[in-house]
Amino acid sequence: MQIEGPLIQGRFHSRPNRFLTIVEVDGNLLKSHLPDPGRLKELLIPGAELYLRPVPKDKPRKTRFTTVMICHNGQFISLNSILPNKFLKQSLEENILPMFKGYKILRTEVSFGKHRFDFLLETPQGKPFYLEVKSVTFVDNGIAQFPDAVTERGARHALALAGLAEQGQEAGIIFVCQRKDANELKPMWDRDPNFGNALVAAKSAGVNIWCITCSVSLKSITFLREIPVNLAL
Repeated sequence: MQIEGPLIQGRFHSRPNRFLTIVEVDGNLLKSHLPDPGRLKELLIPGAELYLRPVPKDKPRKTRFTTVMICHNGQFISLNSILPNKFLKQSLEENILPMFKGYKILRTEVSFGKHRFDFLLETPQGKPFYLEVKSVTFVDNGIAQFPDAVTERGARHALALAGLAEQGQEAGIIFVCQRKDANELKPMWDRDPNFGNALVAAKSAGVNIWCITCSVSLKSITFLREIPVNLAL
């Protein structure tokens, strides 16, 4: 999938709130929207190499830039938590992901009761399949972990999918690691044990749990490989 450009290189200065970064570009401090509410403390350190996308002039917005990527220890990592959904949509349409061979997209942002899931798919057997997508950026010693900030919404989604599976519906959660250096995914138990427990409950109920890694460059994000999911506490 192509990364929309052009991108402007800068250096991280500060983060006044979850969705705002101050970035130094050519000696000027610019306000830039950050579309990832995670803590990102291991990535957003003073002087970190960031890449911003200018907002089109005809689009009304207070911040005129969006922080979309970081170069950390020589590798590019996407900081756009919305990008995995777009990436999944294109990958499903192009039949790229091995776990979804022959699946079709019926709808996106589908409501079921009080919940809204990212995708409603159709399996090769013609059955509905509810899919939720989660963005991952935290990796430590080859282990990807999610979430790096408490997500009550994520726990609710996992339990809702568990309920669907218990009713005989097919469902899944796919974690998209927006970097290439992970070999395994684990819940971040010390940060959000409620989500970890919800994920275990979902797996026990029959919800499929996957994680994939991606190769990220300034111009594209591509599927790299599936990695194992370890739900042990």
